[in-house]
Amino acid sequence: MIDIHSHFLFDVDDGAKSIEETLRILNHAEKEGIKEIIATPHAFGSRYHVTREIVMKKIGDLTKLLQEENVQITVHFGQEIRLHEKIIQNLKTGEAMTLANSRYVLLELPSDSVPAYTTRIIQLIIADGKVPIIAHPERNRGIAENPERLEKLVRHGATAQVTGGSLSGHFGKDVQKLALRLIEANLIHTYGSDVHNLETRPLLFNEGLKYLKKKGHHEMIEVLLENNKRILTDTPFIILEPAIPSGKKWWGLVRM
Repeated sequence: MIDIHSHFLFDVDDGAKSIEETLRILNHAEKEGIKEIIATPHAFGSRYHVTREIVMKKIGDLTKLLQEENVQITVHFGQEIRLHEKIIQNLKTGEAMTLANSRYVLLELPSDSVPAYTTRIIQLIIADGKVPIIAHPERNRGIAENPERLEKLVRHGATAQVTGGSLSGHFGKDVQKLALRLIEANLIHTYGSDVHNLETRPLLFNEGLKYLKKKGHHEMIEVLLENNKRILTDTPFIILEPAIPSGKKWWGLVRM
């Protein structure tokens, strides 16, 4: 299996704080059956901006250490890029990194809204030959209030990634409920852990998949994990037609 969203790089953002914690996260990932994992530290945010140079240096050093420690997991580079006006320029110069040098860009929205210029940025990213992946939309307040906002982005060419912790209930029942309904509406395309540590923001990769199995979504699990693979091979995603039922009652009240 492949984890496409994680914060295991040590001492760069709000993820792992030490090399020892990094190794514990990756050892745990290996035990869960994850064979490859993409590092996606925060970039271009108000709190954190982990540069390309730092990511490449950390990944290089870590790859050597994993070989010495006989940890059988392959690490790849990337960033979780905060939505901003100059993202196209940053992608062109390479300051903003795609996932594992693919066409796919992990894009983080503000936690409380979907800015009005989001659609324009998505269109520019696509025009540049890349594919935006909206990170954890189920934890965005604006999307929780009106899931059609995510549908609009998807219909403009964006894709989206759900988090294992959301499906497992780690962020509460409301987030879990919304995550499931976004999946059932074919608005989710990839799957990641968004692991930060093993205590307050743990991996929960398999736990999220178990919840989907419990709900009978075996085929969707196959689609999500297959699309994860397609990031590493830089090939087009399996895309299902969005299927949001009409009427807000279907979504229920989501409090975030």
